[in-house]
Amino acid sequence: MSHYLGANLKLLCSHYRSIAEVCRKLAINRGQFNKYLSGQSRPTAHNLKRICDFFGVEAYELGLPSEQFAQLIGMRNHGPDQPVANDPLLEMLQPLRESAGSLSRYCGYYFEYANCLSVPGYVLQSLVHLREERGNFLFERQERQEASRADSGGTEEGVVRCRYLGAAFYLQDRLFLVDYESLTGNEMSQTILIPSFKSRISRLNGLKAGVSSGDRRTPACTRVVWEYLGTEINRVMAYRQVMLYEPDDPRIDDDIRQRLAAARIRDGLFEIE
Repeated sequence: MSHYLGANLKLLCSHYRSIAEVCRKLAINRGQFNKYLSGQSRPTAHNLKRICDFFGVEAYELGLPSEQFAQLIGMRNHGPDQPVANDPLLEMLQPLRESAGSLSRYCGYYFEYANCLSVPGYVLQSLVHLREERGNFLFERQERQEASRADSGGTEEGVVRCRYLGAAFYLQDRLFLVDYESLTGNEMSQTILIPSFKSRISRLNGLKAGVSSGDRRTPACTRVVWEYLGTEINRVMAYRQVMLYEPDDPRIDDDIRQRLAAARIRDGLFEIE
């Protein structure tokens, strides 16, 4: 583990309200964690795994040079209060931001279930975190697949891991989400969800369009279901459930299975209600 560990941990902690909150959720002593941040000591193998699972990174990534690490997790070289001037993409999105409604009631963690685009015939369960940041609604989606089943190559641990970063907009009673794969920068996807007008959010139905990660890069569309978990969860336990499942796996309940299987094509359009 290189001397970049402390700086990279500080960057990850900046996504939370305080270091104390991170320590509380990790169940790691604050004094000990401060030593990691200052570079005075290195985490044990056990604590390192807990930290990596919590933040959704790999151990080797924490040892990357800080600038490379920042790019890897989707950060930008400019500060959070220093928008890029004369950026046509930001200018194009500005009217959309102004007309979008609030997604505050939908913020929190979700399990996402979708028919896997890269491994047809399997259900991919992902972990999503939707949050509000300086008036914008952003989200992160973590995916994990066994390398033997995925079309793309695996890591040394035999697992293909993807981390999507994106923005969400509430427009005319629909949730629109656009994201990109931040570890490779070679993929985007779009999800449209039908909101819940009940007092309690449980599951949201929608459609997702994207491409497979294989060599053919096949465009595809699938039904998708978001299952609300809450605003505070045990991220380590949740991340352990992120994987590919057989369609008849008992861990995928009948309601999820039926929602993913229901499809209707009318006049050449793939629709849901």
